Amino acid sequence: MILTDKTAVIYGAGGSLGGAVARAFAREGARVFLAGRTQSSLDTVAKDILALGGKAETALVDALDEKAIADFTDAVVAKAGRIDISFNAIGLEDVQGIPIVEMSLKDFTQPIHVAMQTQFLTAKAAGKHMIKQKSGVILSISATPAGKAYAFVGGFGPACSALEGFSRNLADELGPYGIRVVGIRSAGSPDSAVFQKAMEEEVKGPEPYNAIQALIDDTMLKKLPLMAEIASTAVFLVSDQASGMTGTFANVTCGTTRD
Repeated sequence: MILTDKTAVIYGAGGSLGGAVARAFAREGARVFLAGRTQSSLDTVAKDILALGGKAETALVDALDEKAIADFTDAVVAKAGRIDISFNAIGLEDVQGIPIVEMSLKDFTQPIHVAMQTQFLTAKAAGKHMIKQKSGVILSISATPAGKAYAFVGGFGPACSALEGFSRNLADELGPYGIRVVGIRSAGSPDSAVFQKAMEEEVKGPEPYNAIQALIDDTMLKKLPLMAEIASTAVFLVSDQASGMTGTFANVTCGTTRD
């Protein structure tokens, strides 16, 4: 188990992707602290981990609230002694499918605001502790619009680009302290709750155009990455096996983007 004795905090751990990554971290030996806004969802993930002999604790945390995040990370360090991994997987509350010229300012800026506020606050809180211990990994997740133009994604595309840019700059600042900042660029997972909801809406919609199939057709592998593939990449990135990687995003888009 390549994450034995590691302590990981996961924001948005009650979501489908956050939960998948949390379970993968625990399977590899990490002690995981699950943070989110819905206790029942966090409990479901924690029970799965505990049933397999893993270590998991939950906490209600608003990942847009600076004090709540600081209190949470302080509590984790008080219990576990350190934070080795911080992963932020909260949703960006984005609105898509509308031409930019017809969007409201609020709908366009919402995902950018959420992405930057939560990534800044959670990275800042973890980074302060990691600087003291002179080690740690801060992990985030982006998507294909960060590397390729897509119409009708609203502010989600700019949010992904901003997230990747922030991570690179943060990596340069924290590198001298032995802290790595890495990310995953995903094409979206068809078995995630977000995609399941999108597919249900497509079935109900009046248009014959299948946006999900269009995304699949746009990949080199003619498939989209499953959550298990994202989770296994996350495990590798935060492990010592990836100790030479920082300031970069692993491309798990099944060949949708090339950089």
